[in-house]
Amino acid sequence: MPEEEPTTADLVERSDRAHWEGRYSAKAPEAVSWYEPHPQRSVELVQATGLDPQARILDVGGGASSLAAQLLVMGYTDVTVADISPAALAHARANLGSDAERIVWIEADVRTYDFGRRYDLWHDRAVFHFMVSAADREGYLGVLRRTLRPGGHLIIATFGPQGPSECSGLPVQRYGVEELMAVLGGEFTLASSSLATHRTPSGASQQFLYARLLRRPCPAGAARGAASRVTPASPPLGAAVDAERPAS
Repeated sequence: MPEEEPTTADLVERSDRAHWEGRYSAKAPEAVSWYEPHPQRSVELVQATGLDPQARILDVGGGASSLAAQLLVMGYTDVTVADISPAALAHARANLGSDAERIVWIEADVRTYDFGRRYDLWHDRAVFHFMVSAADREGYLGVLRRTLRPGGHLIIATFGPQGPSECSGLPVQRYGVEELMAVLGGEFTLASSSLATHRTPSGASQQFLYARLLRRPCPAGAARGAASRVTPASPPLGAAVDAERPAS
């Protein structure tokens, strides 16, 4: 039986994975432009949610970030890190040592992946601004809506209005808070936003927009319907979920 031809989405995902693998192969994670030694703003925004230590937290594009390590220190016990780059995930796992077993690591393209469960918090620093096409944004937002529970928290950091127009050889979309809210749609309400300057390892300055949002709770009738459905179990802690199939 002949193999099925890859779809356009498959080819795009493979190309993007190869691009980010090349970046992490060419530079140490501490040398890439988005690296920060301590994710202070993200930590403060997570604290501002008031979530309890058992909250389900997903950090998308979090490979090679130290946020997961900080969340463990803060007492959170259900943390998942997703990244399209296996090399980035491997670096983060190595840095955590034995504590890596307390995290769920998933190789995933967040435009298409099915996480199989709902999370209380979706955190994204420096992924969404790479969604420059309508198809990419629709894919990302579709996964976000399927994955973040109604009433859940969204923390997102993108390049701000005065940020760079490209990063790591790729075009990016810059956002002010009004533009970001327009793209996310009416089911999200803004809790806080701020502009911040990120200093890259090479000394350049990049403007970021940080926003913390709440997803509106679903109506009572819809909530009863959702409660009647069984949520699939999450992968065991410490498992590295390798999405050999197209993440969908």
